[in-house]
Amino acid sequence: MTLYADVTVASQPGAIDVLAEKVRDFVMRDCIPEEAAWRATGHEVSDELRRALMDRARAAGVYGLHLPTAFGGMGLDHRGKAKVLEAAGYSILGPLALHCAAPDEGNQHLLNVVAKGSQRDQYLKPLCEGERSCFLMTEPGGAGADPAGMKTVAVRDGDDYVITGRKWFITGAMGSAFAIIMARDDSVGGEPTMFLAPMMTKGIDVIRPMEVMAHDSSGGHCIVELNGVRVHKSAVLGEPGQGFRYAQVRLAPARLTHCMRWLGAAVRCHDIARSHAAQRELFGAVMGHHQGVSFMLADNEIDIYSARAVTAHACGVLDSGAEGRHETSIAKVFVSEATSRIADRAVQVLGGLGVTGMTPVEHIYRSIRAFRIYDGPSEAHRMAIGRRVLPREGERGPDLTDF
Repeated sequence: MTLYADVTVASQPGAIDVLAEKVRDFVMRDCIPEEAAWRATGHEVSDELRRALMDRARAAGVYGLHLPTAFGGMGLDHRGKAKVLEAAGYSILGPLALHCAAPDEGNQHLLNVVAKGSQRDQYLKPLCEGERSCFLMTEPGGAGADPAGMKTVAVRDGDDYVITGRKWFITGAMGSAFAIIMARDDSVGGEPTMFLAPMMTKGIDVIRPMEVMAHDSSGGHCIVELNGVRVHKSAVLGEPGQGFRYAQVRLAPARLTHCMRWLGAAVRCHDIARSHAAQRELFGAVMGHHQGVSFMLADNEIDIYSARAVTAHACGVLDSGAEGRHETSIAKVFVSEATSRIADRAVQVLGGLGVTGMTPVEHIYRSIRAFRIYDGPSEAHRMAIGRRVLPREGERGPDLTDF
């Protein structure tokens, strides 16, 4: 199986820049004006607003650009997606309008690579057309950063499986059309298998949304109970026992698309901060001329430049056909921490204004903090990176007697 088979058209740099600018224009015109009213609700983005924005994106010719060509997209490679998704991320509403937000974008990619036959018509096609989905992997007690701790089980019963367990932090569970469920499969020695199931399947119970630092998606971040969920063997996504392998098919690119979207949001914070610094007069001079503020803006520029470069390099690795675990882990750690620094400095430059809802910076600051945790906390990625850089058995390193 080719892991990154969703790439069907090579991205041309000039054309991609034009496409990204088109997305930026759409976000500025159609998404940003909707933000204040939405933020004032204190709630998740309503499905009514999401669908209205998707309709506008379709009319503007920017909906689903990241999708495979067979489903109306541009067949972008990962380097092409980097520019388009960063432009979409300039407003938190942008990825929802283009339908490239998490978890749907990651699920679109996974299903395009792994789903076969009727699964593509039943699940992938409606997902690409605007339905929402969720990904049921994370569990209380450890099966998040460490999926090996998964306790949800799927027991084979004739031609069916019966799935039992509890999941949490399930983004978008409320209102999703279907779920991708990971469970330990007793028919293959307890190795994880992925299953597809409509959310209305008996036994899939969304208990409640979890209160989180910021509301920036549709459908909440929920606790979901799986109470004897019965699915036919045809619901298996791919092959039994390959759940961890398919998780990597999904997660490696998803780490980068998170980087792309949140970098767009960080750039928005930086733009607001530098505009403020150019206008605010303080201690007899424009604030941006004071070294303390100037250095913060400079550090933001350095972080933005570096985050783009790190993301682009990791994208190139995936575009080459490699799995890119090491490179995407590095990118995820660096960009998640860089974007946090950018948003934090923007708050500081704005001063009291930065901790109010009078600009989107305060909301983005809270939202972006979670990026350092989901899709693997920085510490889990650092642990994996550190293990990989140790010399392998038989690898010759420096002779320590030379020191």
